[in-house]
Parts: sequence; C-alpha cells; structure tokens
Amino acid sequence: MFVKDGTSKLKKVLVSKPQFLKPAPINEIAKLWKDTTMDVDIMLREHQEFVDAYHKAGIEVEFLEPDDKRPNSVFARDFGGCVKEGYIMGRFKLDMRYKEHVDYKQRMEELGVPMIGEVKEGLFEGGDFMFMNEHWIAVGMADRTNEQGLNELKAILEPLGYEVTGVPLKREYLHLDMCFNLVDEHLAVAYRNGLPEQFRKLLTKRGIEIIDVPEEAISLHGCNLQALGGHRVLSLKRNEKVNEQLAAKGMDVIELNITEILKAGGGPHCMTFPLLRG
Repeated sequence: MFVKDGTSKLKKVLVSKPQFLKPAPINEIAKLWKDTTMDVDIMLREHQEFVDAYHKAGIEVEFLEPDDKRPNSVFARDFGGCVKEGYIMGRFKLDMRYKEHVDYKQRMEELGVPMIGEVKEGLFEGGDFMFMNEHWIAVGMADRTNEQGLNELKAILEPLGYEVTGVPLKREYLHLDMCFNLVDEHLAVAYRNGLPEQFRKLLTKRGIEIIDVPEEAISLHGCNLQALGGHRVLSLKRNEKVNEQLAAKGMDVIELNITEILKAGGGPHCMTFPLLRG
C-alpha cells in the first residue's frame, strides 16, 4: 500500500527545493509579487525548516533535485495524486511546468511507486486532489483541472473502487487545496461559501466539520495546511486564528515561519507529495 487516505499517519513524502522559484504571474497571488525578486537564501532556509519539521515528526523525506528549467517544481503536489495502488500522473495547464511531467515520472520510478494511470487529454493538477477517506476522492475544478481531466481520473479510479466527486470552484482560487483542506479524519479548514452547495451537503452528511476562514485567507494560504496524521498538522505561523481554532479542536499544530516561498502562490500542502501514508 502507498497512500491509504488523506489524514492517516504520513510516513514518506517527496519534495523539491525552491532554488529557481520566481513569482511568475501565473496565479492571482504571484501576480501581486511579479515585479519583485524573491530571495533565494530566505526560500532555501524556509524550505529547510519545512523539511526539518517532517524529520522531527518522524517522516522520511525524498527529493527531486531542483532544475532551472522547471522553476515551480517546489510545488511537488501538483504533478499528480497518489492512492493505495500507486500514483496518477496529471497534466499541467502551463508549458513552463511540462518538464515536471518527465522528471517527476522518472523520480517516482526510482522510488518504486508504480504509475496506475495518466491524464493525457484533459487537465489535472494535484493541488485539486483531495483524498477524503479510504474510498472517496474530491477533485477541484478551478483554473488547472477541467471536466475532461476529471473524467479521465474517474476512468482510472472508479474501477479500483474509489468514489470521485468533482468540486467546481471560482477560477481565481487556483486549486481546491487553496480554499479547502482536510486536516483530520472529520475536520477541515475551508472558505465555506466558495464551495458548491452539493459538496457542502456531502461534507455535512459524512460528518466533516469545517473551521471557517474568510475569502481573503485563501490568498494568505489560510487553508493550505498539511495533515500529518495522529491529529497533527503543518500550518503557517501567520495563520494565528486558524491555528488557535485547530488547537481548540485537539490538533497538534506545527507552525512554519514561511513567507517568501508563498509569494509564488503555494504553501505547505502544495509543497508536499505524499508517498506513503496509512
């Protein structure tokens, strides 16, 4: 088994350092910083803090070496999604990320994780892949995953017994993990009004409680948290209110002092590709 679900014990992850990351104006957050230069030393220090947090939590960390021809590969989540049987390779919308298809595929082969399918016609990025429980996967459809990509995912996953639910979102939200994140088996952080009514009803029906954040928290990565299992979650130090609410629900919140990497439009969840969980 590779990845059982989205919230049980995380054991191994794949990440990539932000050596060549720039605030390319490819999402609403990065557009705000497009005229600035991001400090590489600060980003590398932040990424090391992120890796150290995983090590301290007893989680093994694997790396894809950075490459100036794929500046955004620090957002390792986006190349696909991983389930019990192996991983699905996604298809990026932007050509500046196409080299990630090749390099992440090779790295996964080296790590012994089989590819069980690939989205080839539509679009699908891993920031939209939310593993809700052992048998249920939600897939966001904002700017980087489309209906054709969703249908290809269904064709790969439904024969394996997974229920796949499409979650249409405003294009500006970029990925599902920017406005919704499952942090524990029955607990999520979300901008509730940004989610379609049908999905909200499903969450209620399946006993998932939501900690509400305002819409402006999306661009501040207020939802972009990473569940570690065992009621532990990686968050950002600046998410003060969310972190207080999570702690009040019994979560052990590990705060990361990351701000520079965030300017490119991704947080701890975006930076993490789970390899082993369960």
